[in-house]
Amino acid sequence: MIDDTETDDTDGQTDDGEPRADGAGIVAPDGETPTWRERKERAQGLPRLTYEYFERARREDQDLRVESDYVERDVLAFPAWPHEMVRNLALSSFFVGMLVFLAAALPPHIGAPSNPNQTPAVILPDWYLYWSFGLLKLGPLNPDLALLDGGKLMADRTYGVLANLVVVGFIAIVPFLNKGSARRPVEQPFWAAVGVGGVTFAFTIAAYSAKNLVPMDPHLLFDLTFLLPFVAGFISYAVFKSMREGYMFELNRRYYRLRPPK
Repeated sequence: MIDDTETDDTDGQTDDGEPRADGAGIVAPDGETPTWRERKERAQGLPRLTYEYFERARREDQDLRVESDYVERDVLAFPAWPHEMVRNLALSSFFVGMLVFLAAALPPHIGAPSNPNQTPAVILPDWYLYWSFGLLKLGPLNPDLALLDGGKLMADRTYGVLANLVVVGFIAIVPFLNKGSARRPVEQPFWAAVGVGGVTFAFTIAAYSAKNLVPMDPHLLFDLTFLLPFVAGFISYAVFKSMREGYMFELNRRYYRLRPPK
């Protein structure tokens, strides 16, 4: 509860002389918020509106901190129009203007029309599918069986599709294997190393998918595709394991014991 002497102030100020946000202070109360036309007629324009937006947020947040008896305070909300819309439109207009400027100043080069009767020398999907395209090129790992007179049990394309299923299945099952409540990689070095190895493998297999464009021997690139993820995972595990025994890990562990996450 707020003291009556504080709420009955007629000059719009608190005891310490600070202007309040609920009366005749800098920011008008919700019932007296000026309309968009009134705001537009002001000389200050958008800077004044922005100032009032953040000033109201600061004042009301301060009042809630003083009045609330709970650890978790109420969530503030502001009208979508004009507060949020003006800010979002300003940001959107800035980025759209930058895109238009770049498109006008640096237009993309348009090459010659493609020949439908000729297969391109390099065929690549979108960049975010390079890793999947690289798994389709794992023909060297498809074993030759002596029972089939040196033939392969399945085609290389089928082998690549199965490799995609295995990788996607492993990524999908990882959350079920690791159900810990760690907040930092240093708290679980093994799973952090698994994540680093997986990210490294995504980059290396993506580079292998574009081996025609990489200035490296294809055999060396193939070996590094599977070697670098293990090296990165091992180094990450060693680093996180050494940090786990340090002071910061013990400090954070005691902190979260006293203030457990919600």
